[in-house]
Amino acid sequence: MKKYTLPAMMLLIFETVAVTLWLAKDNLFYLFNFSYIGISISLGLFLFIRKYPYARRIVQLLVGSYMLIYLGLICNENMQIEGFWYYLFTGVFEAATIHYAVAKIFGPLLFGRGWCGFACWTAMVLDFLPYKTPKGDRKNIGWIRYITFAASLVFVAALFFSHVGNIEKIMFWAFIIGNLLYYGIGIALAYVFKDNRAFCKYICPITIFLKPMSYFSLARIKCDKSKCISCGKCERICPMNVKITDNSRKRENGTECILCMECKRACPKDAL
Repeated sequence: MKKYTLPAMMLLIFETVAVTLWLAKDNLFYLFNFSYIGISISLGLFLFIRKYPYARRIVQLLVGSYMLIYLGLICNENMQIEGFWYYLFTGVFEAATIHYAVAKIFGPLLFGRGWCGFACWTAMVLDFLPYKTPKGDRKNIGWIRYITFAASLVFVAALFFSHVGNIEKIMFWAFIIGNLLYYGIGIALAYVFKDNRAFCKYICPITIFLKPMSYFSLARIKCDKSKCISCGKCERICPMNVKITDNSRKRENGTECILCMECKRACPKDAL
């Protein structure tokens, strides 16, 4: 039963968050929301341990579609970074601010960039594309993410300080248009660079939050050097070009690891 410790721990963590926010905010929604996400992630980890080939994809669809369709389109919540800035400016700890605190700011101290691998609704679509293994070298254009990060902040700040009317409706349409842009740019980059995760590597503004915290993540892929035969399969298959066999926190692209477990699946000696 020890091999099922990880899914049990993830469920416990999310249930703790769910109950805490339910009691603190006196809102039953948070109990449902984080319980659903925790159960979905734990189910995916359980299926992965059982060697089900589409375990991670199931979690992506369960969580990603829930956040995109239910929270975003039905509940009219902007769960993109613009929604986070909006709630910060209004001083409200709700919706996007809670989501970012749990999944993208403090959560990565525990599970790194697991959000990117298991729950992101942009990657949920991009991972259906054919270039799951990068075909070329990583490009030196990661600086673009800082521009998109700053642009999102300036956009919301301009709306807020200009006292624009009906800003909630603007935020909803920003969510719609923003997602369409993300998908369009993400798909285009995937085909140009022959890499499904090109958007994640070069454009996504969320990584500004994720990368520094992921450096200290407790959940990490490590290599058992006594088993490793240096075949290179893990590094060739890694969608984020991480130097998997280097166990140091300073390993190449170490903060890019999305815990997708493709390297572990590919390892012929179970060294990861």
